[in-house]
Amino acid sequence: MTGKAAANGHMLDGFGGASDALERTILASPLLGGGLPREAQEHLDKAAERYHLTDVAETHIYSAADIAPDHAAVLIAFYRFYFYKGRLSEALNIARSCMRKAMELSVLGDDWRRVEATDADFSDCGALLPRFFLFSLKGYAYLNLRLGKLDEGREAAEKLLALEPRDRIGAQVLIDVLNAMEEADD
Repeated sequence: MTGKAAANGHMLDGFGGASDALERTILASPLLGGGLPREAQEHLDKAAERYHLTDVAETHIYSAADIAPDHAAVLIAFYRFYFYKGRLSEALNIARSCMRKAMELSVLGDDWRRVEATDADFSDCGALLPRFFLFSLKGYAYLNLRLGKLDEGREAAEKLLALEPRDRIGAQVLIDVLNAMEEADD
């Protein structure tokens, strides 16, 4: 992402593509903290404007976290910041935090491996918390793959497919990449 794109606020605008509307809904939802305090929002805006100044932008995100710890908007800002800065290990930690938050709010337990398709309506695109969990799990799967943790990434991608077999979230693409990598190694 370029500094100009970040300055226009894109760093904090959506998971990307068709999921942008979902993220806006997540961020506005009272279930996920809704109503981000004005001061925290101002820090996130400043982080986006100063994205090209890594230390300054990160400081603003941390300031937002001091004001609204564990708010979905702050978690997503951290995730996107670390992801676009290529700090994938840190993005992975945030993906874990997002999954924990989604599991806690949805009463899905504390281990994503034990979540079952019958635990929530994962097929309903309008079901906010289940979708937030699925998007967080997808980020977790993808980042594990990028970091070379192929078994963990595959397990997470397969869990996505088990939870939402219609695969509107795109888990099969991750599995296909893994399969192609394994075939190339043979």
